[in-house]
Amino acid sequence: MYHFIVGRKLRRAFGDINAGAYERVLPQFAPAHRHVMHGHHPLAGERRTLASTAQWYARLARLLPGLRFEIDAVAVTGWPWRTVATVTWKDRFTLPDGSTGANQGVHEFELRWGRVHRLEVHCDTAKLERYCRAMAASGIAEAAAAPISDA
Repeated sequence: MYHFIVGRKLRRAFGDINAGAYERVLPQFAPAHRHVMHGHHPLAGERRTLASTAQWYARLARLLPGLRFEIDAVAVTGWPWRTVATVTWKDRFTLPDGSTGANQGVHEFELRWGRVHRLEVHCDTAKLERYCRAMAASGIAEAAAAPISDA
């Protein structure tokens, strides 16, 4: 039953992102956590504070408007004091020229007593880097910005 509840909570968090309600995601993080996205693009880097993670989600909303996740699978293991979960997904979003961008990947979570202590995002970073280069070329300066990182 516990794993079912965690899976439902994770699906709800992705639903919040799909609804553009990024402000509902941040309270799920522990004050001290590790939020990582790999690659060489403005969404890459490692954040360890709520302030920097909030900045990251704000940038995500600006760079990938209309971001919507389609969940393929959720796997949960462990106990409340250390739960590991993975969510595999496909996403889509609107690019500045009106076309649709897409990616796929995995979010890997470590939760302790229901709070996110680690989130690592794995996706096709080369594809994301290409999207960011195209956005920067179209005049979106933030698409060429340095990653938000405080680690």
